[in-house]
Amino acid sequence: MASLEIPSRRICLVLPSGIGDVVHGLPLVNALKRDDPDRHITWIVEPTPAPLLQHHPAVDDVILFDHRQGLGAALALRRELRRRNFDLLINCGLYFKTVLPTLFARARLKLGYGRDRANDLIWLFVDRLPPRGPRHRQDMYLEFLEPLGVTAEPVEWRIVIGERERAAAAEFFAGLRPERVAGIVTTSAMDAKDWAVDRLAAVATALERDFGFLVVLLGGPGRRETERARQVAMLSEARTVWALGPDLRWLIGLIEGCDLVIAPDTGPLHIARALGTPVIGLYGHTDPLRAGPYRAFQDLTIDRFNLEAEGRPYAGPLEREHPGRAGARHRMGSITVADVLERVEVAIGRYLLPEASL
Repeated sequence: MASLEIPSRRICLVLPSGIGDVVHGLPLVNALKRDDPDRHITWIVEPTPAPLLQHHPAVDDVILFDHRQGLGAALALRRELRRRNFDLLINCGLYFKTVLPTLFARARLKLGYGRDRANDLIWLFVDRLPPRGPRHRQDMYLEFLEPLGVTAEPVEWRIVIGERERAAAAEFFAGLRPERVAGIVTTSAMDAKDWAVDRLAAVATALERDFGFLVVLLGGPGRRETERARQVAMLSEARTVWALGPDLRWLIGLIEGCDLVIAPDTGPLHIARALGTPVIGLYGHTDPLRAGPYRAFQDLTIDRFNLEAEGRPYAGPLEREHPGRAGARHRMGSITVADVLERVEVAIGRYLLPEASL
């Protein structure tokens, strides 16, 4: 797609969820704002990841839209968007929940993905980006800069942590903090991406006993998250500190305060990467080449989607577009406690020394 000649001063970004995807959207708006500080950027987002956008210097306006609330939410969104006009709408979504915002918004041009990547007939409502092969989700979002002639570099997230939030995190760690703090995210958005609780508990035990970490359990307030975290706490010999809760801003502050985070493919993992907190990623159900920590901490990432425990590629074709099917379904189980502790040693040697830097 050639560079666009139309104005792009008022932009509407449709990227409603989840937390990791919204993190990946931040370098896109940063680049747009860096290219033209007078651009006005409106972001349509769901309530759960919306706190990531609070006080963000590249986001001028936030419109909340939860498609699960049905007709009332859709009508409210339509009324809100009918009061605005945009030069450009960018639809980063791949599923039907982004269709209504795209239809309702008044924009001279609406960009989105073609049928090679988007689902649910989304491509019928947008001008389509050229087809591309499989690539990291972050790179997919940055593609929207190309027709605008905007450079993506440097890729930066700039998540804002206020003084109040940073002070709250410091107070939480005060009196608890040994030399190092390790946060464990026990649960992802889907059980196929989760690692076994007994293995998480064994890692927690070793983190305290063998490496001197204070272990903090991180996550949201959901029932499955709470139950799995409780099991980890009960099974571990470590003195785990409970930090699950409903406040995403609180979680962001805690992740920044950790020296190391261990997580499956889930939103907090990508928050950690954006903040520069070393993160050990546990991947078996999804491909870290497409959903891993972007351009960082690959040496800490455990890849069982593409590789067997011995480091050999899996025999036979992988269903990369639908990794939950067939062979990839049970690969989280091939991650061992020893695999994780080996990455802990790497993290200590490369990232936790005073002179270490990204």
